[in-house]
Amino acid sequence: MIKVGFMGGTFDPIHIGHMLAAESAREACGLDEVWFIPAGQPPLKENGPVADGQTRLEMVYRAIDFQPHFRAMDVELDSDGKSYTINTIKMLHEQYPGREFSIIIGTDRVNDLAQWHEIERLAEMVRFIGMTRGGQDMKVDNLPAFLRDRLTIVEMPQIKLSSTDVRDRRAQGRSIRFLVPEKVYSFITRNGLYESQ
Repeated sequence: MIKVGFMGGTFDPIHIGHMLAAESAREACGLDEVWFIPAGQPPLKENGPVADGQTRLEMVYRAIDFQPHFRAMDVELDSDGKSYTINTIKMLHEQYPGREFSIIIGTDRVNDLAQWHEIERLAEMVRFIGMTRGGQDMKVDNLPAFLRDRLTIVEMPQIKLSSTDVRDRRAQGRSIRFLVPEKVYSFITRNGLYESQ
């Protein structure tokens, strides 16, 4: 059985915190691969992504270039309406048999895990890997027992960074170098992304 970590998100843009989380989860949980899956329209985010789906996917490709254990997948970008994780997982199980999937999530997603669409069914199909994030309180005890039993907590190097931070710095004319992978930095600056919001 191939162990795959599923890392969803808008990746608007992907940054070094995403990369650190993926590598920390891979190492701690013995994952064979981590798949980065940019979301179309995430159900729990009120505002949609700033960059379009193909642009965000291109940044993910550039970020993981030459990383043998990382893959980028476009399976959610073509979905109409909101992207529900359970639909993606069902499709991945059908298309990629022989794989055991774990969903890698940050503190904020751990705390709202019980609100996910069809969460009981999803928990039967996958495990969850919760990544600790500096300055945020992970409320594991508030989760139902069926979720706590399927959740592994992994510590990662503490870095207080979000895609919003990156976009805000760009909009303010401040540097984002070293906050995103170098190839992503080049792509963002060359294409004038996030210069104003």
